[in-house]
Amino acid sequence: MNKHTLAVIVENKPGVLTRVATLFRRRCYNIDSLTVGTTENPGISRMTIVVEGDNKVIEQVTKQLYKLVDVIKVIDITRESAVDRELVLIKVKADNNVRAEIVQLVDIFRARIVDIGRNSLIVEATGDRGKMDALEDSFRPFGIIELVRTGKVAMVRGSK
Repeated sequence: MNKHTLAVIVENKPGVLTRVATLFRRRCYNIDSLTVGTTENPGISRMTIVVEGDNKVIEQVTKQLYKLVDVIKVIDITRESAVDRELVLIKVKADNNVRAEIVQLVDIFRARIVDIGRNSLIVEATGDRGKMDALEDSFRPFGIIELVRTGKVAMVRGSK
């Protein structure tokens, strides 16, 4: 099974996210990642949905999405030339003995320290899934206290 990235353009109205998520739940399709935000038009939102399935499953999901009244457009951007990113916040244990080492890792990954506590740091980073996985793996030996990832957001390159 392949992971597909769908860009779903919807009206920015209450309940749209629930209807989309319910569509996936009813058909027993697992959503690997889901991000939603308003677009340049405040009346329109864009969902980036990563779902696992073959082409037939994605075709069926697309048809079902179009049946929802608030869905304007569905685009499978999996094979398009696109820019995709995730955001991660990692709270890592950081006493005085390891802070310099953590700062080095932050620099290597072009991340930023956004909060400093007595025994911890919060690191913010953006990048593709591979970079975020590598960053997470690099901080594990220090002790990850808390971690949150946004899921993928993606945009097709060029004037499309």
